[in-house]
Amino acid sequence: MKLFTPLYDACLRWAKHPHADKYLAGLSFSESVIFPIPPDVMLAPMALAKPQKAWWFALICTLASVIGGMAGYLLGYLAFDSLIAPLIESMHYQDKLATATTWFTEYGVWVVFIAGFSPIPYKVFTISAGVLGMLFVPFVIASFIGRGCRFFLVAGLMYWGGTQMEAKLRQYVETLGWITIALAIIAYLVIR
Repeated sequence: MKLFTPLYDACLRWAKHPHADKYLAGLSFSESVIFPIPPDVMLAPMALAKPQKAWWFALICTLASVIGGMAGYLLGYLAFDSLIAPLIESMHYQDKLATATTWFTEYGVWVVFIAGFSPIPYKVFTISAGVLGMLFVPFVIASFIGRGCRFFLVAGLMYWGGTQMEAKLRQYVETLGWITIALAIIAYLVIR
């Protein structure tokens, strides 16, 4: 069953849309606050489709994600009990929030940096930082560095890999997709 190849092709088409930059920024912002799909699924094909703009796309992702992270922080800080707690329960993120809270207690600001690469959705960390009243400036700096590293890494892999990377991705997109799902399930079970 080919599930990921059509999605990959659709992302390549979206990457060529005249408003792709805006869609990428919107996805990056919303993923840091509430949306479940990471911007990498759009960033990678966009960087492949237009390698000369790969660094620009990574910067868009980083800035929009950090601004979204600030919004998530403020939501956690100002509206956790009334707005966020019921939402977390409806999305079944209670365990993830508990894990993020424990990590904040143990590791402090480094958790925000590491969250850029973690299987736990970034929004859980942004909201947790606000709930716990983490210092705002270190939160923003760690977000910028962590998210920037992630997005520039993705853009760099696509830029340097070019058409060869695209051919390899196309060849292995189904395998990579199913491996990613398996790893996400394993990470969820381990964290849980």
